[in-house]
Amino acid sequence: MFRKVTLSALAALAVSAGAATAAGGEGHTHDVDFSFEGPFGAYDEMQLQRGLQIYTEVCSACHGLRYVPIRTLHDEGGPALPEDQVRAYASQNFEVFDEELDDFRPATPNDHFPMSNLENAPDLSLMAKARAGFHGPYGLGINQFFQGIGGPEYIVSLLTGYTGETREQAGVTFYENTAFPGGWIAMAPPLVGEDVEFADGHSNELHHEAEDVAAFLMWTAEPKMMARKQTGFVAVVFLVILASLLYLTNKRLWAPHKGKKKTA
Repeated sequence: MFRKVTLSALAALAVSAGAATAAGGEGHTHDVDFSFEGPFGAYDEMQLQRGLQIYTEVCSACHGLRYVPIRTLHDEGGPALPEDQVRAYASQNFEVFDEELDDFRPATPNDHFPMSNLENAPDLSLMAKARAGFHGPYGLGINQFFQGIGGPEYIVSLLTGYTGETREQAGVTFYENTAFPGGWIAMAPPLVGEDVEFADGHSNELHHEAEDVAAFLMWTAEPKMMARKQTGFVAVVFLVILASLLYLTNKRLWAPHKGKKKTA
């Protein structure tokens, strides 16, 4: 009886494993050492500017950033572009529909980035946060505290995970990708390396471009991350000082009463 149950269980596991392999599994996400990870990490200003350039020249053709005001490109801790550059960037790259004019006009810093141009192209504003709960460094929560939440890692793994294999199904071309759940994705490789030329002379190899745009998308999802880290650090210091004072006060108040024996 026990032998039959064991054989049945092994057969079921084999079938499940085969189905998971055929479906492509969950995909592989590798860890990336970003500058903003850890309790004292911070965004790399030049990396964010390169990521903005990649988004503008490559990604914005299909994907939008509807929740990001263009004026935040000037914010400290972000790309930190000068105000005149932000105005020029908005007017030269985007148009928005003005209800008062009943027509399109050049965008201004007070406008948001446009929405996605295609119905099946997801907005990238919160992509780095949306993927954080499902992909990322494995292990305890403390590991993600120091190594990152996993969203940017997933984006890098996705952009660099194309194998070059394709297949057609129901008139749609799918591309094999080692990071995408299921193993096949309908989006063609958006980056192939040397897609843009950076003014600072930084390498434009595929993995560098992927890391730069992933860092920028992390900033779009968490623009106030550095401020939150600073506030959290101050709060921790305050709590440590308060706990120390309470401990010393407790010792001082109870010192005269401890160690005394009751007399008959």
